[in-house]
Amino acid sequence: MIRDDLKAALVSAMKSGDKTRTAAIRLIQAALKNRDIELRGSDKAPDDDVLVTEVLQKMIKQRRESIALYEQGGRAELADVEKTELDVIEGFLPQQMSEAEANAAIDAIVAETGASSVKDMGKVMAVLKDRHAGQIDMSKASGLVKARLG
Repeated sequence: MIRDDLKAALVSAMKSGDKTRTAAIRLIQAALKNRDIELRGSDKAPDDDVLVTEVLQKMIKQRRESIALYEQGGRAELADVEKTELDVIEGFLPQQMSEAEANAAIDAIVAETGASSVKDMGKVMAVLKDRHAGQIDMSKASGLVKARLG
């Protein structure tokens, strides 16, 4: 489980005195705690690794946006901090599908659902998310599905 990996990595980073890695892992754990609180009492809670992966992907997206903004604003030191956090966060993501694997999965789902136009994109994305939520970035998948159906 990813949460166990996070706990072990935090202990390891603290023992080695790696303050930047320790801080980044604590940010991840705080984001997970917030997500757990949001889902409390909800019967729609996804599988734990799927939940953790969603949180990690959201954090990665935030870091990439921040890096772009800091670089545009000439704040290289802040962009470097974000890049370091991004590297740590990406290290905990499960292995992502290659573009060829993603296209193959999308083709199979399109054939299975009988999708033929962009109007059917919602059906395809729903099945794709159910089956491959932790293995594929949904924003990239959206573009691939749109290109396939367009």
